[in-house]
Amino acid sequence: MNIYFSGIGGVGIGPLAEIAFDAGYNVAGSDPQDTLMTKELQKKGITVSTVQDGSFLLARHREKPIDWLIYTSALPDDHPELIMAQKLGIQTAKRDELIAYIVDDKSLKLIAIAGTHGKTTTTAMMVWTMQQLGIHVSYSIGTTIKFGPSGKLDPLSEYFVYECDEFDRNFLHFNPYLSIITSIDYDHPDTYPTINEYLEAFSLFALKSSRAISWDDQHRELFDDMPRVKIINSSEVSSSISIKGAHNRRNATLVQKAMQLLGFAQSTDNILSRFPGTDRRFEKLADNLYSDYGHHPTEIAATLQLASELSSSVVLVYQPHQNLRQHKMLDQYTNQFEQAETIYWLPTYLSREDPTLPILEPAELIKNITNKNAVHIIDFNDELWDIIQTARREGKLVLFMGAGKIDSWLRDKLVGINQ
Repeated sequence: MNIYFSGIGGVGIGPLAEIAFDAGYNVAGSDPQDTLMTKELQKKGITVSTVQDGSFLLARHREKPIDWLIYTSALPDDHPELIMAQKLGIQTAKRDELIAYIVDDKSLKLIAIAGTHGKTTTTAMMVWTMQQLGIHVSYSIGTTIKFGPSGKLDPLSEYFVYECDEFDRNFLHFNPYLSIITSIDYDHPDTYPTINEYLEAFSLFALKSSRAISWDDQHRELFDDMPRVKIINSSEVSSSISIKGAHNRRNATLVQKAMQLLGFAQSTDNILSRFPGTDRRFEKLADNLYSDYGHHPTEIAATLQLASELSSSVVLVYQPHQNLRQHKMLDQYTNQFEQAETIYWLPTYLSREDPTLPILEPAELIKNITNKNAVHIIDFNDELWDIIQTARREGKLVLFMGAGKIDSWLRDKLVGINQ
């Protein structure tokens, strides 16, 4: 089977391309940007093009007919590659259809990790734990990791561990063997216009799961009549896992509980204490310099709490993500930034926007922040770079947070000074 992935450099599509490659399919794809994921794929011998006008897809199809085009939910309906696929009669689908096909075809038990926050880290923790116990496992993680590829299909595995995203209602396409629900905190207003719709989706997800686990402080009322959902008391967070960050200790505890539900009796305290982390989740890039994907108020507070365990002087550089999301979050920005002594606030990264909504400026977004006197509005420029270099030399911990171009800008700067 020949499969083409449009948006192959993304955190959802990239791991799936690796899984398809492991399954023996012929794989190629395109992405307008070079990312950590495209570099990982190219190392495996997968051809990736930055051309997305349809010409590369056409050339690949003429060389060997493409059976399936898989695309990211972020791709607009009038994208040139979708139009070209329709002209050529190529079957198209979003990633979940292919994942469901592979899980069914290989008779795998799906372990789905869902939640507003913590999905990526918890998925990686689950995979890491299974690997360390010698358990064969297939998986898809929404970032690059240091202990394996982002996506893998192990022919000897019984389980498929999947970061199951609620965006575009993706997670409702599955019937998991076991689900882990890390957190529920209203997000993705472009998919769920109201919080009730968001909560209802998580309720449906639990109903579609054979078994599930969740915290008692995460909208427990959603699962009151669902005996299949095991509710974990928040006082049960393991004190024997020596990992930084309160939210990471919660995630690790869920992995422990999941392993017990699956029937594995081995102790995992030491294994989880040695968890090496993932890229873009409080990832150390250089001395006193970290990058994190967080872009929701809850994630910001949790990551700053982690940073405060390492340093008493934290400098935050923050890029909000998606103007539509900022309209929903405007009143939520309050005390989440208090563990940062200084905050450098960047313009919002625009993606999948409603053109009728006015762009919220940084001055509007910071109006309710309790320590707004610590905020400096800035842009990507040499001034910002000089500021953070000075902070690092002074021994302060500098944390870059956001899901837009903030990470690539930082990495490019680091490459420049290391050349």
